Amino acid sequence: MDWSPLLISMKTSILATAITFFIGIYAAHSVLKLKGKLQWVLDGLFTLPLVLPPTVAGFFLLLLFGKRGPLGKFLALFDIRIVFSWSATVIAAVVIAFPLMYRSAKAAFEQIDKNVVYAGRTLGLSERKIFWSVIMPLALPGIISGGILSFARALGEFGATLMIAGNIKGVTQTVPVAIYSATQGNKMEQAMLWVAIIVAISFVVVFFMNYLPGRKRYTAKAVKQKTRG
Repeated sequence: MDWSPLLISMKTSILATAITFFIGIYAAHSVLKLKGKLQWVLDGLFTLPLVLPPTVAGFFLLLLFGKRGPLGKFLALFDIRIVFSWSATVIAAVVIAFPLMYRSAKAAFEQIDKNVVYAGRTLGLSERKIFWSVIMPLALPGIISGGILSFARALGEFGATLMIAGNIKGVTQTVPVAIYSATQGNKMEQAMLWVAIIVAISFVVVFFMNYLPGRKRYTAKAVKQKTRG
């Protein structure tokens, strides 16, 4: 049994989650600061990969990073090739998982009691201090939930990965791609094993998603008391 698809999937998902975690928080916080049409346009662009078929997202990535694409040509100057490499699996996972992190962080920020933020400003706290000492602790449960969802989405990514990274055994073959290959090759037992692994990981994700909301009330209460004190 070749376990490389699981290793590749875990490495890809962990790195993609780390990238989307920070970019998603920054994007959500920045968009909420904007007003008018620009906010709606950026919000739509950041959410678009969530509603597009993954193969369409993969097609756009292929256009960007292909030999004739603008980013592909630029990277070729430094002898860097993205298409059909492990880096392509990470990029595909980031693009597909990003909207979940962005939407979760944005919703968490929107639900924060603005009176707590105003209280921090009244006390003379800087905007940076308010963000890290007030906003982030209050939004943390929602942000962590977004990170977990992003990890699960990156782990299960198939369409965009197949488009831009292909199905190279030991290099770009993730678990979902391995399930597809095993099914196509009539290796049903192998496919069922990979499916069982994905289901087990998904069950763990669901467990944490159900556990985190119970801690949200305590976190918010503690931060409010800290700010008022």
